[in-house]
Amino acid sequence: MCGIAGVLGAGHDLSRYRGSVTRMTAAIAHRGPDDDGFFEAQPPGATVVLGHRRLSILDLSNAAHQPMQDPASGIWIVYNGEVFNFAEVRAELGATQFTSTGDTEVVLKAYTRWGVAAFAKFRGMFAIAIWDPRDNSLLLVRDALGIKPLYYGVRRTETGDSLWFGSEINAFLGSEEFPRKLDPEGLSSYLWNGFIPGPATLLAGVQLMPAGTVMRATIDAESGKLSLSAPERFRKCPTAPKQRVSVAEVQAELARAVQLRLVSDVPLGVFLSGGVDSSVITALAQRTSETQIRTFTIGFDEAQYDETRFARTVADKLGTAHQEVRLSKAVFANSWRAALASLDQPTFDGINTYFVSRAVREAGLTVALAGTGGDELFGGYTSFKELPRLLRLSRNFRAAPRALTRYVSHLASRVQQGVPGEVRPQTRWGKLEDVFAAEGNLTNLYQVSHSLFTQNVLSELNLKPAPGIAQGLSAELRAELAESCEGRGVLESIGELERTLFLRERLLRDSDCTSMRVGLELRVPLLDEELVDLVAGLDPSDRFEPIGRKSVLRGAVADQLDPSLFDRPKAGFELPLNVWCRELMHDEMNELFRDINLCHRIGLNAEAVSRIWHAFQAGAPGLYWSRVWGIFTLLWWCRENRVYA
Repeated sequence: MCGIAGVLGAGHDLSRYRGSVTRMTAAIAHRGPDDDGFFEAQPPGATVVLGHRRLSILDLSNAAHQPMQDPASGIWIVYNGEVFNFAEVRAELGATQFTSTGDTEVVLKAYTRWGVAAFAKFRGMFAIAIWDPRDNSLLLVRDALGIKPLYYGVRRTETGDSLWFGSEINAFLGSEEFPRKLDPEGLSSYLWNGFIPGPATLLAGVQLMPAGTVMRATIDAESGKLSLSAPERFRKCPTAPKQRVSVAEVQAELARAVQLRLVSDVPLGVFLSGGVDSSVITALAQRTSETQIRTFTIGFDEAQYDETRFARTVADKLGTAHQEVRLSKAVFANSWRAALASLDQPTFDGINTYFVSRAVREAGLTVALAGTGGDELFGGYTSFKELPRLLRLSRNFRAAPRALTRYVSHLASRVQQGVPGEVRPQTRWGKLEDVFAAEGNLTNLYQVSHSLFTQNVLSELNLKPAPGIAQGLSAELRAELAESCEGRGVLESIGELERTLFLRERLLRDSDCTSMRVGLELRVPLLDEELVDLVAGLDPSDRFEPIGRKSVLRGAVADQLDPSLFDRPKAGFELPLNVWCRELMHDEMNELFRDINLCHRIGLNAEAVSRIWHAFQAGAPGLYWSRVWGIFTLLWWCRENRVYA
């Protein structure tokens, strides 16, 4: 796990390109505190610079130093991530000579042998840049499930074009090549979602590369013009199932996925919350490991958020070396700025992973496994129950007059949540008007149910909404979702929406930047490519029912953990921000929410921002902490990074 950055640019101004890439890698040095390296070349009419920051996980020797070259072909690689089946791929390469024992050289030689087809063989998480001197091209690659982010940006000037890439937005901010200008599509997406689904980012001129694709770039030696291919998919995950598979097959593949992710030359542990997903990962890891697995959980003084007792019960039954980390109000008060700074882009959630990652890193571990993905794959969220009901409701009212649906919405909200505050309810009953307006479209209903704000409030907040964004989504992402859901049932489609939007576009990126901020590699066995493909082949009744129980996962470790251990209301890993926003952080939040100039520089209606903050403080019904935290994070990030509209 590492950080990468680089450029392919017109001309031979090596000092400029080298300086910019050096600044880019310095900005993401936290991703790779163990080593750094650079490669430079000047083919006809162009310059290429590859930069790397290394977090040593496999083969800790200098033989695994990057950038790495294949001597026979002259190809160079910088690589962030892990290919967990590298031993199998290495064996398939046969008598090929290797000088290292890690996966980087395997990835390099696999590409040299098979070209782009090599990437479909990999089980893992990766973002790769390859310089191929045989045709003077730069190849960018991102893994099929989008676990590892890879950003790119194009600069076109009179003196020639250039393509830049990096593991984080921080790299582009540090490059001094990109103006600190807010992207209007990124802002519109953020205000709807509380995060920024790709391909847009909040920084103008920088895009997120689509998952499971490759892009190839060249520079014309005479004109200095950049030729960049459209993203070409090398693997879609999950693939359309060719036949139904059994629960036993899925459970066997899950055990294999966990086993693959225990390979490490540095200390390893597991995030254990005590819920189904993390408990199953822990049980399978302990079953496979030759040594005692170390587990970690975070506890809070606020009893309603503290689940350490559940994690402790699981750890005791499995015999792990368990450690509880107490995140008190005082600790948070001293650390929230560092937590926010770990976010590569603003998000309404995400800093919880920063705190548990920091605790694990401080305990001397470099790798941690997490149960991320179980809810999306096996129907653990309430959306699997609620969205089918909303779908029926929305379709039944599709032909009703808008005035009628508005009246019904306001009446239902009043009955369920009482007299509205200064801002009408922004959750559940307050969203009924938007539910009716979705006209029975499942993707639109999903977006309404997950939006931070109703469309009425959004229209007040955003001074200049981007025309390319509809219901918080770009046309590209909406087309991808339509393809993913085509031919699938309602529950399977909800699973695809959750996996693509909530998991890939928010949770995985938040987890990547917050864990890598402290130099911790986070592995997610439930998001193994082969496993996800198999899960798609399950009969929906085996996969999802009973809704919310995740029976496939429970059954995988029934010999180690009694499934009744998990018979309790579902609770996500959530910080007590509802309490801390009102008490601990009141002054800081109040300052930003009342900063009229800052709001206007970002493109927000300062009056609407202030009204939301005031309503939250007054306890307005249906206005949860996530709404104000989402705005606060946006304001804070833009101010700290000096990024404005």
